[in-house]
Amino acid sequence: VQLVESGGGLVQPGGSLRLSCATSGFTFSRYAMRWYRQAPGKERELVAGISSDSSITNYGDSVKGRFAISRDNAKNTVYLQMNSLKPEDTAVYYCVAPLLGFWGQGTQVTVSS
Repeated sequence: VQLVESGGGLVQPGGSLRLSCATSGFTFSRYAMRWYRQAPGKERELVAGISSDSSITNYGDSVKGRFAISRDNAKNTVYLQMNSLKPEDTAVYYCVAPLLGFWGQGTQVTVSS
């Protein structure tokens, strides 16, 4: 099983990034997926979740209206579009298959001028 995040980096406040999580080793289309993040010295935080068929999405209060989760079951990939980024969005972002307990290695997002 592999969950490989990409797309992180350094961006200025107000900017955008799109994270991707490519998966393999399990039947991706059957499972809900989530993005979590963890900033230094802070607890891990749920960012967004999406059902297996994309019919249901949910977001943490701190990112509602700015972030959008999506998935492509044909590509076994889940995405996180992040807009209007703020310095407080700086964290390591993890892709997760919660029912299976699978986590990616994380990708660093830094929002700074």
